[in-house]
Amino acid sequence: MSKNQALLKPIKVGDLELPNRVFMAPMTRSRAANEGNVPFDIHETYYRQRASSGLIISEGSQVSERAVGYINTPGIYSSEQVEGWKKVTKAVHDENGHIFIQIWHVGRVSHPDFHDGELPLAPSAVNPNSKSFTPQGFKETVAPKAMTLDEIQQTIQDFKNAARNAMEAGFDGIEIHSSNGYLFHQFFNQSSNQRTDEYGGSIENRARFLFDVLDAIKEVMPENRIGLRLNPSLHGIFGMEADEETMPTFDHIVNKLNDYDLAYLHLSEPFTDVSGIPFLETQIAKRYRPMYKGVLVINSNFDQESGNKVIEDGFADAVAFGKPFISNPDLPIRFEKGAELADYDQDTFYTPGEKGYIDYPSLEES
Repeated sequence: MSKNQALLKPIKVGDLELPNRVFMAPMTRSRAANEGNVPFDIHETYYRQRASSGLIISEGSQVSERAVGYINTPGIYSSEQVEGWKKVTKAVHDENGHIFIQIWHVGRVSHPDFHDGELPLAPSAVNPNSKSFTPQGFKETVAPKAMTLDEIQQTIQDFKNAARNAMEAGFDGIEIHSSNGYLFHQFFNQSSNQRTDEYGGSIENRARFLFDVLDAIKEVMPENRIGLRLNPSLHGIFGMEADEETMPTFDHIVNKLNDYDLAYLHLSEPFTDVSGIPFLETQIAKRYRPMYKGVLVINSNFDQESGNKVIEDGFADAVAFGKPFISNPDLPIRFEKGAELADYDQDTFYTPGEKGYIDYPSLEES
């Protein structure tokens, strides 16, 4: 192997010159186990170790206390969190790396335990019939509270504030987590959005919340430092049920994103087998590459070979790798040298502390 492979060629994203196309996908790791959910020294080490990535996309970080749905996930709404993240971004930049923060609101995939007994917020009062990982372990989700128009406006402001905080914390940009059954996805989807106002009903109305957030965020940071993530064919998990309007909804969103000068669009291939569902797309990159004019990042179960191929075939510009980055902090270097990849320990994905987080050695160390 050598640097002469598609994944290792440099790429321009917005106004950033990135050294390779091996991006680190956002992954919840539940390590902010402290009062206030503040990133601390192990986060610095974890992200520094992975700075050879063309671009690190951080774990999802909630935009407000109302946005929380999992224990020990860091936020980006308090001054303490901003100070914690400043050390992380400095650690990455000291290694000549680049890092975006993924900003996040889980919507109905939460539990009253996180909100002093109050119901989680969502577009409509429809229980996802999923599970929420609370301080007392997994609990069944409940029917959420349908957001008022004031609560929608407040949430738009929360995202805007999170973006402003991200810039103050030294991030190179942000990724809006509009994917995987969380709040934005709940607005897009007919089964979870049963509103009859301007945020429900038609495809345009169900997509409106996303574009209102985008328009608010670009007031406080450069448009070309904003990325966003979508999972168009998600079905039967995270409480999401797709239907005949699902693909047309995502087609509308992706087409409209061409009106913005975004850093990138980050898409996921289907998480489950949807080949038997006639109204869902089995090949997301192939469908959206011709439609989207900007930088397209693809994710979900790629390895070195399939990652190189999807770029060579012209269906994506970069690949976001998740689990391989957990146990191979220097993944691009291993790709370059054709080195064997280390296995990850699934039992430590979400456990507090250093084990399974910052104790995987680099190729050089091993």
